[in-house]
Amino acid sequence: MALVNADRIEAELNIFDIVCGDDILDKMLEQCLCNRLQGNEIVLEWVAFSTTKGGLKLSLNTLEQFEHEVLNKKYKAKPAIAKREESHNRTRDINSLHDLIKAEEEEESLLDSYSTPAKGSQKRALTTPEHPQSKRSAALIASPGLLLCSASFSPSATPSQKYSQRGGRGEVVSTFGAIQGTRWAGRKGQTNGVQLELLEGSEDSLINNYKYMFQRLRDVRNVLTEKIEELGEELRTNFNIEEFSPVSLPAQDSVTVLGQVCCDSNGKLNSQSVLLEAGPDQGGRQVPVDLSELRDYSLFPGQVVVMEGMNTSGRKFVASKLFEGVPLPFYSTPIKQEMDMDIPDVPEQLMVMVACGPYTPSDGLTFDPLVDLINVIARDRPDVCILLGPFVDSKHEQIEKSLVTETFDAIFSRCVGSIVEGTKGVGCRLVFVPSQRDVHHHFIYPQPPFILPDLSKDDTKRVTLVPDPCTLLIDGVTFGLTSTDILFHMGAEEISCASGSDRFSRILKHMLTQRNYYPLYPPVEEVNMDYEKFQGYGQMPLSPDVLIVPSELRFFIKDVIGCVCVNPGRLTKGQVGGTYGRLLIQRSSPSIDGKRVSPCVAGQVVKI
Repeated sequence: MALVNADRIEAELNIFDIVCGDDILDKMLEQCLCNRLQGNEIVLEWVAFSTTKGGLKLSLNTLEQFEHEVLNKKYKAKPAIAKREESHNRTRDINSLHDLIKAEEEEESLLDSYSTPAKGSQKRALTTPEHPQSKRSAALIASPGLLLCSASFSPSATPSQKYSQRGGRGEVVSTFGAIQGTRWAGRKGQTNGVQLELLEGSEDSLINNYKYMFQRLRDVRNVLTEKIEELGEELRTNFNIEEFSPVSLPAQDSVTVLGQVCCDSNGKLNSQSVLLEAGPDQGGRQVPVDLSELRDYSLFPGQVVVMEGMNTSGRKFVASKLFEGVPLPFYSTPIKQEMDMDIPDVPEQLMVMVACGPYTPSDGLTFDPLVDLINVIARDRPDVCILLGPFVDSKHEQIEKSLVTETFDAIFSRCVGSIVEGTKGVGCRLVFVPSQRDVHHHFIYPQPPFILPDLSKDDTKRVTLVPDPCTLLIDGVTFGLTSTDILFHMGAEEISCASGSDRFSRILKHMLTQRNYYPLYPPVEEVNMDYEKFQGYGQMPLSPDVLIVPSELRFFIKDVIGCVCVNPGRLTKGQVGGTYGRLLIQRSSPSIDGKRVSPCVAGQVVKI
């Protein structure tokens, strides 16, 4: 069959003086490919169809009618040979593959009954009540990677050679806490033994899709103004500041001002381009800031700060002292304290596993890394497994070039279905967090949770779908989750001088003291922010016990002002394997000798 293209279809339409746009040509080209037609054939079919309908005009709507009434009825009934060819090329799931294997076995056994096997030949055993299925079909059904085979997504996909030849499998590359003699396994293996819910409850959390791209500039300004006022009031109370002065008011004495850090241009922030933008109560003006008298500082665009200094001319503020934000308190309620009173002398530990996509190597759409992760879950049997997107990565080369044979939603459903089925006997709770890189999901921040309508009732009990970002409560321990790479975004914008700490710790401290999951303003171009929803769902209600911040940057586990922050890395890094994280959580007394004790006992980052 010769290759059909849009130009050929257009030339055939010109013969009948039919003029159409590119969208119509693309639709007719799609119909040709789906029904194995040439350009002249589909044009002749259309002319015949439109003539019988009284001269229909060629449009997308009439093409849909044409496909339904003519193409589907006339060209879908193919010969048996064509059907067999199609069956080998189309995407298959575990049930269809099982049916195909069963059909092959029955066909071969029927042929064997009419023939005499040669001496010494190996004949396939017949299916009997004592041997209900072959080893081949049993192995296929038992394999968690069957739904994720390469041919299911791309006919040209082959397993990644670099990934299969990777070294250091299972190697621990980062540690935290007391890990000597630690047994990395779940405590019960029963989903009913773990209490898992959104901290603020479903009524105050983002659980449904919403309309976006309707925000107005003044609404964005109101959100930013309220952020300055709220954090400013906390800073004023914490540092016993009487009042704030307008930033642009000339004064010969030292004054204290409140504002938001911003850059004087569209370029990267530097020590010479820092502006301080005040809220309406402090004049609402922008004033350049001289940082030369500050011994140490760490600043980024969007940061709300209090500065002390002089502004003799009203045109430049010379800062002499910087007051940074203060974090929120940790989770501690009377209910939790009562629960802590009932904890035995040696409380049980909870194992939480964390992994972040992409779950395929960059050189193919084979989900081998995800299959390996499912095997790790089956081996270690964690109590909770938190899986962050992307699951269908929009930055994957084959996704960008549309070289897949399935819809993105179908790939995602197959991926999640494999995870759910592969962990069914493990007894762990699954938490799915979306990513803005998930090509099939809403490209907005905050991002609503996934929708999985095909989950069974039993699976729904152990699967939790949460938004990005969110705060989870797992057996009395709070987890802050976001799949957006805030470390990478803020790391490219933050400036510092003699701060005395590493960049990761500074950025994480900024997140905790600015009290939201994305304090950078303006956001990077790839983050589509809805500020009204961000004000309601992007804030930290408290300082989480554990903060999960996956990033392209190097993995780590560290304590930052009492919060255990984890970057588990990504499950794949280009064409090679990446890392995942695992934590041991133990509810303990709120403090020992007046000092808070973190519920995170130990943590590791491990190579897949």
